[in-house]
Amino acid sequence: MVMRSGPITTDTEKRGFHRLAALAVLGVLASLPAGCERKAPDNARATAGAPPPASAAPQRSATDSKAEMVPIPAGRFIMGDKDQADAPPHEVRVGAFDMDKYLVRQDQYQAVMGGNPSRWKGGANPVEQVRWSDAVRYCNKRSQLEGLEPCYDLRAWKCNFDANGYRLPTEAEWEYACRAGSTAAFFFGDSPSKLGDYAWYDKNSGGHPRPAGQKQPNRWGLFDICGNVWEWCNDFYKVDYYQEAPPQDPKGPKEGDNKVLRGGAWRFSAESCRSGYRYNENPGYADVCFGYDIYGFRCVKKAANR
Repeated sequence: MVMRSGPITTDTEKRGFHRLAALAVLGVLASLPAGCERKAPDNARATAGAPPPASAAPQRSATDSKAEMVPIPAGRFIMGDKDQADAPPHEVRVGAFDMDKYLVRQDQYQAVMGGNPSRWKGGANPVEQVRWSDAVRYCNKRSQLEGLEPCYDLRAWKCNFDANGYRLPTEAEWEYACRAGSTAAFFFGDSPSKLGDYAWYDKNSGGHPRPAGQKQPNRWGLFDICGNVWEWCNDFYKVDYYQEAPPQDPKGPKEGDNKVLRGGAWRFSAESCRSGYRYNENPGYADVCFGYDIYGFRCVKKAANR
């Protein structure tokens, strides 16, 4: 099945990106192991201008793996976007869960994993250049550090949703939390005119990611839930999955080539920040794969007793 591509901000960028990508891909495809379909061209990782100076980290200690979480109540909502071919609107019911208030920052990732893969260095900046496989390894390690049961089998790349540790949100959980009760195209309304109050995207980012938590949160207190960096979800991507998804806590197809990302990013257009907009990318199981500087994540876990 043909995978749906995400937005490219201008026609010129689209033509240039694909010409350069084609040249880079031809040179490496034959040498890549199974599980990594391409090696990103250099220009996919680079943007005009030098990386910004390192930003001061928030008050939380970088040696503390814990991050502030927001309780997300159980409920139902209309998932999807009538203007997106792969996202027909349909009702979904979601159980309660807890979600990171902020994107995983570089200082947090460094404290847990012992390294920082990001291009745009800064302790308070969202970690980026992470593959889906890197994100789930972080989830497991963070769980272990806090005495929780890890959710992921790193050999089969499967998630145990009954474990009490950290994991990536399902696509349904992510959109439910993003909308925070809204039925509009964006969680703040149908017009993108106020997007700059809530998100970093191509019109206001200055050509690089920004420190987490600088914009206004959505109604449920989640910061950067749109814009800044795309957020990995647990689900495999399938263009027509919504037509077969169960109405209660859908977890995505059982198999696939790509994983879902949501939320838009600093170099993408306002359209990509729509609550129902779907994007997808190779999960990067093999070590030869690497992530782009537009991909980050936040974690969820089972609802705490409250």
